[in-house]
Amino acid sequence: MTDPQNNPSSVEAQSAAASDAAPDEAAREPSATPTPAESDARIAELEAKVAELRDQTLRALADAENTRRRAQREREDTAKYAVVSFAKELVTVADNLRRALDAVPADQRDANDLIKTLVVGIEATERQLIAAFDRVGIVRQEPLGEPFDPNFHQVMFEIEDAGKAPGTVVQVMQPGYKIHDRLLREALVGVAKRPSGEAPVRQVDTTA
Repeated sequence: MTDPQNNPSSVEAQSAAASDAAPDEAAREPSATPTPAESDARIAELEAKVAELRDQTLRALADAENTRRRAQREREDTAKYAVVSFAKELVTVADNLRRALDAVPADQRDANDLIKTLVVGIEATERQLIAAFDRVGIVRQEPLGEPFDPNFHQVMFEIEDAGKAPGTVVQVMQPGYKIHDRLLREALVGVAKRPSGEAPVRQVDTTA
């Protein structure tokens, strides 16, 4: 049997085969160092991904902040307007207290000790009720002399009055109430209108 180590021809053949195979294996192995173009492309891809994730994070934070603010406003509104239904009942009580006081003629309040004591008690109760209204943001509206505002007033009748501009509130049949910045109850009013025999005021065009 021939020993390959002692056969020069066999050793040369193996060396030649190894030399031929080396370029093929080198060609199949990927390059360890990327080209500048590949590096730039990879950096651009990573920067785009970072920008996308940053945008998503900012949007999520903004949504969370909006949700927090909306919930806070809802809690504040609930606290501010939770007494609306109860307040509507109490303003009727305030109306009745005022009617009771107005029903007693001023010249008779001191004529009888019983009436005087009764009036003093009703006035004290009214003051306490108004103070309670103030604490929860309920404000009485007395629009006498003010221009009619359909957002806060309800017209019950019109009165011819040459001394008042048409639409001016000249009588308040029932006061209105607001709670904070919301209407609690409209005021029932009478407003002035132009007398029937009076000609309407002609508007002068000053733009010409």
